[in-house]
Amino acid sequence: MPVTFDPDHLRDSLRPLSDAQPLSAEARVYQRFYGLDLAARKVPAVSRLGRFEVDGFDVVAQVWWPPVPVATMFMFHGFYDHMGLYRNVVGWALDQGFVVIACDLPGHGLSSGARASIGDFAVYQNVVQALFTEAESLQLPTPWHLFGQSTGGAIVVDHLLHHGADSPAQGKVLLLSPLVRPRAWGWSQVSYYLLRPFVKGIARRFSDNSNDPAFKPFLEADPLQPRQLPTAWVGALARWIKRIEAAPRSTRRPVIVQGEEDMTVDWQHNLQVLRGKFDRPEVLMLPRGRHHLANEIPEIREEYFRYLTDHLK
Repeated sequence: MPVTFDPDHLRDSLRPLSDAQPLSAEARVYQRFYGLDLAARKVPAVSRLGRFEVDGFDVVAQVWWPPVPVATMFMFHGFYDHMGLYRNVVGWALDQGFVVIACDLPGHGLSSGARASIGDFAVYQNVVQALFTEAESLQLPTPWHLFGQSTGGAIVVDHLLHHGADSPAQGKVLLLSPLVRPRAWGWSQVSYYLLRPFVKGIARRFSDNSNDPAFKPFLEADPLQPRQLPTAWVGALARWIKRIEAAPRSTRRPVIVQGEEDMTVDWQHNLQVLRGKFDRPEVLMLPRGRHHLANEIPEIREEYFRYLTDHLK
């Protein structure tokens, strides 16, 4: 997989999202590289790429419009991820008539920042608010729905527990493999406190987190994939978990999809926490599903997309 675009150059070439900047040749190469041009669609989607600033980070965002928009879906990706891995979700949402707006989190994808690192999860909440502001300036249609996978799900959960009643996004909440606590969290904390004085990160290990045999090799060759797990991110996660555990209950009712072969998050614990924090969440369990559900094999994706579609009615 050759690198066919320069992420830093592409980011620096972008104007504010609201400027309606035409896609450059490099931006079109980026979209085509990850399938974000959705070239196979019978009716092509209109898309836009731009950036905005949050807490000193240049955050790169993207919007796709279907021919007749009826609502908007805000899409938040997982840790190590970026928008380029979510073409299947974007395509499904467009089929529902949703405008899709998304961004690469700080330290991820095309956005600036130390790779995969963050000092405080509060920055992610500022990104959420900034993305709402961008959507308002673009006059994106309501209702506004929220979608998050893994850490993206954690970001949505945090927003709902602390701002759910007054959130401008009062539509559906869709979560894939949501993170509350990662698998083997106790050992991870011990490792963090032992390593923190000596290293800023440890080498990342790519795991088989999808039944699609092509997905892991794709990740390993992906030019936008971080190569280290920063200790700063682990520390920020530890503080965030305490914040979520102390958060008040919410009256919102998320729709959750969870794979039973997920070896990345402690999903048994996470579902227990989410059932206690929300009003009777709807949960679909996938016996064969692994962690990266957005890139699962077609039969698994089709099953949970049918479920999500049914819960949008």
